[in-house]
Amino acid sequence: MGQLSKLLDSELVGRNGNFSLRLQEEVELGDVRKEVEMMRSECGHFVSGQGLTGEIRRKEVDVRGFADMPVLQSKTAGSGDAPKQFNQPSRKGKKAWRKNVDVTEVQEGLEELNKEIIRGGVIKEKASEDLFTLDTTGDSQLPKKFNKHIKKGLKADEIINARSAVPAVSMRKRPGDKTTNGLIPAKRQKTSWVSHKELARLKRVADGEHENTIQIKDATYDLWGMPEAPKETNVDDFLEEEVKAKVPKSMKQEPLSLLKSGKQVPAVQKPSGGYSYNPMFTDYEERLAYESEKALEAERKRLEEEEAERLKQEAAARSAAEAEAAEARANLSEWEEDSEWEGFQSGAEDDKASAKRPQRKTQAQRNRIKRRKEEERLAKHKAAIKAQRRQEHRIKEIAEEIEEKDRNKALVLAEAANDSDDSVSELRDEKLRRKQLGKYKLPERDLELVLPDELQESLRLLKPEGNLLRDRYRSMLVRGKVESRRHIPFKKQAKRKYTEKWTYKDFMI
Repeated sequence: MGQLSKLLDSELVGRNGNFSLRLQEEVELGDVRKEVEMMRSECGHFVSGQGLTGEIRRKEVDVRGFADMPVLQSKTAGSGDAPKQFNQPSRKGKKAWRKNVDVTEVQEGLEELNKEIIRGGVIKEKASEDLFTLDTTGDSQLPKKFNKHIKKGLKADEIINARSAVPAVSMRKRPGDKTTNGLIPAKRQKTSWVSHKELARLKRVADGEHENTIQIKDATYDLWGMPEAPKETNVDDFLEEEVKAKVPKSMKQEPLSLLKSGKQVPAVQKPSGGYSYNPMFTDYEERLAYESEKALEAERKRLEEEEAERLKQEAAARSAAEAEAAEARANLSEWEEDSEWEGFQSGAEDDKASAKRPQRKTQAQRNRIKRRKEEERLAKHKAAIKAQRRQEHRIKEIAEEIEEKDRNKALVLAEAANDSDDSVSELRDEKLRRKQLGKYKLPERDLELVLPDELQESLRLLKPEGNLLRDRYRSMLVRGKVESRRHIPFKKQAKRKYTEKWTYKDFMI
């Protein structure tokens, strides 16, 4: 009865239109259940009987089937439930927003993923061979659906395909063993005869000639013959004789390196550790110091050139001013000479002393100069003898110094020999020779240096420096393959002159 009351309460709350029908069904269900319980209580000691037990089981089956029957509703009755109101969660504060996030789609997706995993795996992760099959045989029942006349084929094909088991009668005199199907047979190769080439070789061998025999050919140049007469040119010929261009001798020679030492430069130099995108501290510090010193030296040289240019301009301006002043004084002196009258000058007399006139030296002065020169010569001679004696005293030290220099030089040469051209990382100290190819100077190498604040730990964030095309071009210039050129942006063109047309000169005869 408790279950019946619960069902009645749920039906009263949830369904209004079908209340009477559902109530009647529940009452009938309750009566059947009571009848079954009474039969069990009255005949408890006859449970093992076949007739009563079967009756009770049939009643229980009727009760279960009646309980599982669906509720009959009309299509126009509706669900009977009140419309559900939207329950808006709290939105006060960021915490409430995060707490009340709608995760329905995520949960549904996870549930669907779990179902796929239970069924055998995620479909998107499976290969195409596991999901699909390639049908290469076809449907075996499909040919049976066609009509018989389609299966039979055409009469013409049947006549062509007909073949008799008895061979046809040969019309030849000889047996018909060469009867074919109409195709022209290929010609048989003759292998029993000797070719002309082989026959000629056998004849040469018979005459005493072998494979190692050297054949003497006729001389192309007669040592005692007369020189060939020069080819006479036809004077009346209007066309000039074609002269072929001669290949210069330098094309067959190896290119000369532009380095002062003359050694060859590798086509592609291996960079040192300082060029790495993530270099070691010592390598990077050494390269940064070298590039900084190089930049300072260039700036110092530029400032010195500017200072020299400024001094040159000042000297030119000073000399120009002195020339103008001298010209003014010359003009003034000419005016004073013109204004002289009977030994009197118009202005004040010049107080400056006149220049000393050259006089002939006396014999005493010449003797004094001679004695002074002799004393200077003797002093130089004594100093040289003194230095020579000092060197004689320290001759052992000089020998040791020479040996040390030779040892250091040999060590440097050995290191240079061990380091091949390919292993040279950077030719920083190599100087170029003064005479270069072409009239333009060799372009400077690009500064491929990343500042300390621009160093990156990843190649994706690295800022590229330099240009491989310019490096290859400069390498060819240093190796002497090509000469340096200058880019000409605009080609010189003939100037166009605009004039007024003289129409009166255009006359007709």
